[in-house]
Amino acid sequence: MAGPGTLRLLYFAWLRERLGTAEEVVALPEGVATVGDLLIWLCSRSPAHAEAFSAAFRVRCAVNQEFAAPDAPVAAGDEVAFFPPVTGG
Repeated sequence: MAGPGTLRLLYFAWLRERLGTAEEVVALPEGVATVGDLLIWLCSRSPAHAEAFSAAFRVRCAVNQEFAAPDAPVAAGDEVAFFPPVTGG
């Protein structure tokens, strides 16, 4: 769980592989109030993050285990998970 002033970020499938980690805890960045803001901030963190989130339309998100759209709010203490869409067969 994220502590005060932080976000717990979880990465699944090819996002985890591209970033080299399954999770990280980060301080809530100034100016980040929505999932969309968080995606923009993540792209600025490193070349690996920029590549992983370059096709953000292919990435699904959940905030505190609830599916979330880009305009969904994020706040300190939240758990934010990113994963590719799941297909069945």
